[in-house]
Amino acid sequence: MTPRELFDQRVRLIHENRWQDLAQQYAPDAVVEIPFAPPQPIRLVGRDAIAAQLARAGTLRLAFAVRDVLVHETTDPEVIIVEYGYDLTDPATGHTASVDNIQLFRVRDGLITHTRDFHDHRAITELLSRS
Repeated sequence: MTPRELFDQRVRLIHENRWQDLAQQYAPDAVVEIPFAPPQPIRLVGRDAIAAQLARAGTLRLAFAVRDVLVHETTDPEVIIVEYGYDLTDPATGHTASVDNIQLFRVRDGLITHTRDFHDHRAITELLSRS
């Protein structure tokens, strides 16, 4: 699976709230870095740690819709950089938020080996606090 195909699969899984299935996209020794996560940067090492983080995301009471995807191919065939937005909805309250994201993906043998994630955590936090 190419990096682009893997990201397209990811979008489908997010739309379907299949957070547990997202973990299977990662190599057993994958690394996820989220340098601007509050209150401090996050670095996850290994599929199990990543799966635990995704499970927490899955407990949020939010509906995610991915929009405005722009994929930047690089000279390295294993690496893509993706800009996209989330339209988030809290089904319990009807409140919504738009979240901007940029992610760098390194994919080898059809699995993610490394990501560097930049999400608008402030927008997510504000939406969650409005309930």
